[in-house]
Amino acid sequence: MTQTITAPAQTNAAPRAAKAQGAIQSAVRIVVSFLFLCHGLQGFGFFGGVDGAGGSVELGSWPGWYGSVIELVGAAFVLVGLFTRPVAVLLSGVMAYAYFTVHAPEGLLPLQNMGELSTLYCWIFLLIAAIGPGTYALDTLRRRR
Repeated sequence: MTQTITAPAQTNAAPRAAKAQGAIQSAVRIVVSFLFLCHGLQGFGFFGGVDGAGGSVELGSWPGWYGSVIELVGAAFVLVGLFTRPVAVLLSGVMAYAYFTVHAPEGLLPLQNMGELSTLYCWIFLLIAAIGPGTYALDTLRRRR
């Protein structure tokens, strides 16, 4: 007669890992969107503004003012996890546009053209769109109902 012994840690490992993954996804989404919200507020003169001296973009100017509004509203949606995937795709596109219109003409690589931040935001928001908002999000609550 053979007896199979299973370790209790192995049977609970998968659900715990999934729960931890969802929580980590939520934490990354919240931190990134909060930082991006602050980035959007710079367009309106907060946190040193766009020039480091409190300057803001001109009201209604394209693309600066509209970009700041999109960044602000989009970051708020992603922060709370509402319509996360489509909004994250939009924000990824906003940062790709910023990179190619503002930074790329100054040099080939992000390190040369000061486009590291827009490149990182672009790819992180694309990742958030692909993997979802995580466990702690309004989208997750909406799906449960």
